Amino acid sequence: MTQNDFDDAAEVLEAESTASDVPASDSSAPELPEQTKLGRKRDHTRDPEILEAALDVLAEEGYDGMTIDMVAARAKAGKATLYRRWASKGELVVDAVACMKQGDLDHARLPDTGTLRGDLVAMIKPRSMEDAERKLQIMGGLMSVLSRNPELSDAINAAIIEPRAEVNRILLRRARDRGEISPDVDIDALALVSPSMASYRTLVLKKPVDREFLVSLIDGVILPAAGIRSPVGS
Repeated sequence: MTQNDFDDAAEVLEAESTASDVPASDSSAPELPEQTKLGRKRDHTRDPEILEAALDVLAEEGYDGMTIDMVAARAKAGKATLYRRWASKGELVVDAVACMKQGDLDHARLPDTGTLRGDLVAMIKPRSMEDAERKLQIMGGLMSVLSRNPELSDAINAAIIEPRAEVNRILLRRARDRGEISPDVDIDALALVSPSMASYRTLVLKKPVDREFLVSLIDGVILPAAGIRSPVGS
């Protein structure tokens, strides 16, 4: 038996002991606060590790193949620890996907090269590409459940699609403000082109989203749609 198992058993015994202090026949007894019922305050310090483990399992196994046991084993936590925090696998997954937004790009530190192409190309970095690919793998793991769980659809859009689309909107607005692209360009629609095509390439075509693909997308789709002619041989 591991230390986590001992901790789980101790908290269950404490909860049972506390609950027995209230007479069952006393209907006027006040409802005890959650922390009192459990015997001690819940410890959420391990939540980030558990949520990260949930994302890893989700990317590898998909939603249908994922279990609470797998996440507990990956996080080296007792299963009861997870169930005290999340009543179901669905709740755990929604929280795990939502936590991905915390690692979004710092908008104040976006590249500002003076041209739209320069800014877009400067965004192509190994670490950001790896992060984007992992997010798409997680999205792929959720495809089977998205149609029957709108809450997950909203979480995925907020954590995976919208952050990159918002970066694109910022870069496109800069280009518009300096007169590089026409004020008539539909910035909101154009901002969704790269995350949408990257998702299609990963989830449907099963191909990697590499630098070559992203540069070809910039030069062959985004710049022409914005009314910019890409430099020859770039």
